[in-house]
Amino acid sequence: MIESIFRWLRPWWFPAIALGGFEWYARTVGKSSDALAPPTAAINAFLSAITDGSLFSATAFTLGAAAMGLLLAAVLGIASGIVLGLSKRTARMAFFSIEVFRPVPSVALIPLAMLIFGFGLRMEFSIVAFASFWPLMILTQAAVQQVEPRLLEVSHVLGLSPAQRAFKIILPAIVPRLFVAMRLGVSVALVVAVTVEVAANPNGMGYAMMIAQQSMDPGLMLAWLFWIGVVGYIINVAALSLERWVGRRMGVAA
Repeated sequence: MIESIFRWLRPWWFPAIALGGFEWYARTVGKSSDALAPPTAAINAFLSAITDGSLFSATAFTLGAAAMGLLLAAVLGIASGIVLGLSKRTARMAFFSIEVFRPVPSVALIPLAMLIFGFGLRMEFSIVAFASFWPLMILTQAAVQQVEPRLLEVSHVLGLSPAQRAFKIILPAIVPRLFVAMRLGVSVALVVAVTVEVAANPNGMGYAMMIAQQSMDPGLMLAWLFWIGVVGYIINVAALSLERWVGRRMGVAA
């Protein structure tokens, strides 16, 4: 019993020591600093954000923008990846365009998106979609290229249409690799959404953290920073659970 408790507590030792050390430093050596706050102050600020509802509204906006952008990127990226993976000729024709636009930093599109959409949800999710599209497309293309050729031969023998081939042959064959692409896309979507809010969009968790910094409230700023990390962790755990569930349903080892 005791051994099980110690095994459960083992991953928390280092975070507990690090937080304790930071608490001591912020209350002693860094006591006069305007840029530091002890973790206990961050906890109090976090509880206040829960009480006044700002935590939930900002989180909902960021996750909504990230989800909408990721959904659009997934539809377009997976479809494009399947086409490019099946057709070498199309891949060669699209190579130059892809390699020109793919390296463009998503934040570089903020001025253009602001001109088109203004501030708000549409501006943010369009940039998220652009950033998430490329890894989803490229990883899907690579996954399709590694599909067993005999499966494609069977689809030709059966006379399946391109749509039937995609849904009945290609997608089931690339599900494990597709989940890897989706997990990467989720991470990119959340990072870009928060970055856009920090840089330009007056909404969401990134903007709330910037307001705390400009208000000289390091406790609240650290609380938002911690909460963004927690949200990312929860999303990743949910994605892993979904991947294992789908793998079991399809008879794929997870």
